[in-house]
Amino acid sequence: MDNKIKAKAIVFGNNIDTDVILPGKYLVLVNPEELGKHALESLDANFVNKAKTGVILIGGKNFGCGSSREQAPLALKYSGVKCVIAESFARIFFRNAVNIGLPVIECKGVSLSIKNGDEIIVDLENGIIQNLTNKKTLQGTKLPPSIMNILTDGGLIKNLQKRMKKND
Repeated sequence: MDNKIKAKAIVFGNNIDTDVILPGKYLVLVNPEELGKHALESLDANFVNKAKTGVILIGGKNFGCGSSREQAPLALKYSGVKCVIAESFARIFFRNAVNIGLPVIECKGVSLSIKNGDEIIVDLENGIIQNLTNKKTLQGTKLPPSIMNILTDGGLIKNLQKRMKKND
């Protein structure tokens, strides 16, 4: 994974919960690509078409609240979301996203500074978010090296496998 991500923004509001990210009726699906086809469909029926070429999702406060289902960040990742930036995250969603290799950054003021369709560059290592459309730069939370390693390796399981191979 590259430490810099560039894509157009799709903006949602506060309290986007895991039931909205991926409705419970889809929890029977086990294929991540199938999960991705249903991401955020109750908020935007066309979201998957918009996201398939790669987008950065912008959220307000308390993004990913609700149940602890790992399928919610999986659905986002496999729909084409390259990164989620929000004012704040539910802790379990944040950790689930990191565990499956979906970059997440907290950034105060992000939901007021970015509009749908804005071109964004995110420097994950330094937490810098540049809006190329309106020329604003925001400082998000820097991800610690341990989380950057997990994201670079594509998720926690791949990171653990890599670390175990080193110890053999």
